[in-house]
Amino acid sequence: MTRRVAVTGIGLVSPHGDSPAMVFDAVMAGRSAVSRWDEGLTEPAVVAKAPFEVERWFTRLQLAGMDRVSQIAVAAAESARTDSGLAALAEDAGVFVGCGMGGAAAIDLAFSCHIGDRRMPPLSVPAFMPNAPAAHVAMRMQVHGPVMTYSVACASAALALAEAAKAVARGDAPMAIAGGSEALLVPSVVHAWQALQTLASPAGEDPTQASRPFSSDRSGLVLGEGAAFLVLEPLEAAQARGARIYAEFAGSGVSCDATHLTKPNAAGQVRALTKALGDSGLTTRDIGYCNAHGTATLIGDIVEAEALCSVWGDDIDRLQVSSTKSTHGHLLGAAGALEAALTVLAIHHRALPPNMHCPNQDPACGLTLVREPGTQAAHLSAAISNSFAFGGTNAVLVFRRTD
Repeated sequence: MTRRVAVTGIGLVSPHGDSPAMVFDAVMAGRSAVSRWDEGLTEPAVVAKAPFEVERWFTRLQLAGMDRVSQIAVAAAESARTDSGLAALAEDAGVFVGCGMGGAAAIDLAFSCHIGDRRMPPLSVPAFMPNAPAAHVAMRMQVHGPVMTYSVACASAALALAEAAKAVARGDAPMAIAGGSEALLVPSVVHAWQALQTLASPAGEDPTQASRPFSSDRSGLVLGEGAAFLVLEPLEAAQARGARIYAEFAGSGVSCDATHLTKPNAAGQVRALTKALGDSGLTTRDIGYCNAHGTATLIGDIVEAEALCSVWGDDIDRLQVSSTKSTHGHLLGAAGALEAALTVLAIHHRALPPNMHCPNQDPACGLTLVREPGTQAAHLSAAISNSFAFGGTNAVLVFRRTD
């Protein structure tokens, strides 16, 4: 027998800030957190950096061997625990974290020391290992249950959330804190992404409008950084302690295209969407909103639109769609967590984040986009969040109201 799972806490370190209420307000208003960045680059880029006051969270001694990716993970996880109203997590709680790259700053420094024949920082390896964020969260919160890391490119955090919800539903963990963290805005990594020719161009345009999902003039994705975590508890336990319940984690679906490392495949996404609906017990008519993967790449947006249209069929016009990446950029391994948090807040507030910077929608993306900032949705009861990764892994999360 499985238990229903509630979302009772949200913690963020995002390009829009760290208060869930303020971040949601900024996204609802369509305010962009994207800016131009040329630090150490031969060609400038547009990115979405997360403001973060490290002194609020750590002593100087605690920072030894701790990359930014772990720092923001701990801050977001602690904030989620505080937001849930819990003084502490259960000792055998689970920690489930998505992280695409690990400690990018530590890797960047290690290679520069190697090439420049300088002293290598002795804690480089524990600083850049991909499971460092999860380990630091577990140590900070003193939990001894399953501590898992998922490194599956852009689907990392969504998979971490899906697996955490399953663990709580099965009773493998009494509760879980789950999400993702990514901090790869260092010159070498941004340069590598520029070489891949998938980034939005900053040339001749307002950098705040560089991320343009589903727009006919989109030019690529905008790299972002940040961390987001959710506290997941059995619904009955949350109700018994009088917790604020943002939404219920209703189900998930995971699939793999198995066709190409970087080119998405509609059939694979259809499988994940169909599995998510089946797992949740909901139909397409029950789902009022989709926080799309929507990276603003030429191929990716069209393929996602095809997949949604295929699954929703005649109901596609009833589905409201937006990509919140239009304001906060693409957080890669942490994207699924931030977007899940925003989807949960959309259900909680019955309000739809807008798809910004899309004056002319690509005719090949035949979706009903949320156009206006501040759009209300009085009858919104369920929503999905899509994460479709390099490597072909697809993850779809389903949330619904509990009343």
